Amino acid sequence: MLDPLVREYLTFLRVERGCSPLTGEAYGHDLREYASFLAERDVADPSAIDRALIVEYEAALVKAGMASTTVKRRISVLKGFHRYLVREGYTAKNPADAVSLPKAPEALPDVLGIEEMGQLLDAHDDEAPAGLRDRALLEVLYGCGLRASEAVSLDTGDVFLEDGFVRVVGKGSKERIAPLAGKAAECLGRYLADGRPALSMKAKAPRPADVSAVFLNARGGRLTRQSVHAIVARAGAAVGRQGLHPHTLRHSFATHMLEGGADLRVIQEILGHADISTTQIYTHVDRSHLQAEYRHAHPRA
Repeated sequence: MLDPLVREYLTFLRVERGCSPLTGEAYGHDLREYASFLAERDVADPSAIDRALIVEYEAALVKAGMASTTVKRRISVLKGFHRYLVREGYTAKNPADAVSLPKAPEALPDVLGIEEMGQLLDAHDDEAPAGLRDRALLEVLYGCGLRASEAVSLDTGDVFLEDGFVRVVGKGSKERIAPLAGKAAECLGRYLADGRPALSMKAKAPRPADVSAVFLNARGGRLTRQSVHAIVARAGAAVGRQGLHPHTLRHSFATHMLEGGADLRVIQEILGHADISTTQIYTHVDRSHLQAEYRHAHPRA
């Protein structure tokens, strides 16, 4: 069975490469399914895996109806796993080297318009502690361009209201600074002053990791990613936008910044993208916006 090698590889990623728990969880899921696929074919020795088996696995993923982006991620994960097996001497060959990653169609991110975003945020005027928290959370997700996991990981020591920034721990445990101003700073300040103390009083026996959390749940513990997804979806439904995802607020932040004239490198730094090519997708969104404006305004368009 390959399961022990999968566990060893995940430990390597966590300890040596510093990958986040969420990344480790995703890699573990992908590799366990890969190991199960091989086990069904009585393949337990890494040396017995060849290119044909990996191509068969890729075809099985496609046949199962997985999106091309998901297939690409899974093949990329097992490529890293096989490189590790060769490096550690478990096998002399890397059959994944000869397998090309499937090309994923370029998809523009889902974004909200500026007016639509304003309606979404301004619809939250609940002065109850949970209401103040939800408004602050939405404002910070959009105002700072945070991922859901980054928002729930924020501690009170990461917030610098007077200086106008938050310290964010992103993918790979990399720290960055995100500006905090305007409505995001105002709503977060109100929540920290009036909402969070009320929620923290409900904690019966808080865990050390929860004591300093910025965003608390109804029991005084740290808010979870699942709760963030639910809060965002609820806010979207209130303005007629079903199934709204937290990442849409992050995409909207980047798009509106670009439309407002911000430099792409600045947006890259705020979002925490390691590669500028990841940020460049928003230039396509911006061009779409310009084309729509042109067609609407130009008499000969």
